[in-house]
Amino acid sequence: MRYLGLLGGMSWESTLHYYQQINEGVRERLGGLHSAPLLLHSVDFAPVAARQRAGDWDALGAQLAAAAQGLQRAGAAGLLLCTNTMHKLAPAIEAAVDLPLLHIADPTIAALQAAGVQRVGLLGTRFTMDEAFYRDRLAAAGLQVLLPDKAGRAEVHRVIFDELCQGKVLAASRTAYQQVIAAMQAAGAEAVILGCTEIGMLLGADDSPLPLFDTTALHAAAAVDWLLAGAPA
Repeated sequence: MRYLGLLGGMSWESTLHYYQQINEGVRERLGGLHSAPLLLHSVDFAPVAARQRAGDWDALGAQLAAAAQGLQRAGAAGLLLCTNTMHKLAPAIEAAVDLPLLHIADPTIAALQAAGVQRVGLLGTRFTMDEAFYRDRLAAAGLQVLLPDKAGRAEVHRVIFDELCQGKVLAASRTAYQQVIAAMQAAGAEAVILGCTEIGMLLGADDSPLPLFDTTALHAAAAVDWLLAGAPA
């Protein structure tokens, strides 16, 4: 198998799930003692989050581009960015290396299309929900994207940064997310994208009246497919 480079630590709480799910996927497919050949560059998330709040995306793009170059020098044959929000910087990363970047939205789009979903609710950080970089990729695939209202978006974002990124999973926040999902269902959503890699810590299939498409799980499964596509027959 080829080495896959992971750009993680944004937050490490979700990167942990990536590492586990990719390794479990390889073991399930190959059996025995098989595991995934991975290289991980894990950042300190606090200064990253501060730059997000300040809107200093150029500095963040340079930081991730340099990290991607380091993974390429270390032997990675492909890259996976373990976060939805930072896919805002996917062009900067792709321009810095001669490696494929497995975009997080693509396996989610494929899963939604396979399920026949056309109108989908999106939960994520305020950057992912409010800005065009993520929604436009979904729209280009023919999906109609519904968002929570302003108060709902603020609460979804708060829970991610104040709780989930710090390892806190609270029942009251699960209830708040369920209320947000119910409102999107009333607005016509047929399913919901868990468009932040930490949300799967809070919500499972039994917690939602709508089907949930967990970007972490779908992205990790795509990583397994990529790894095994490069494995000897």
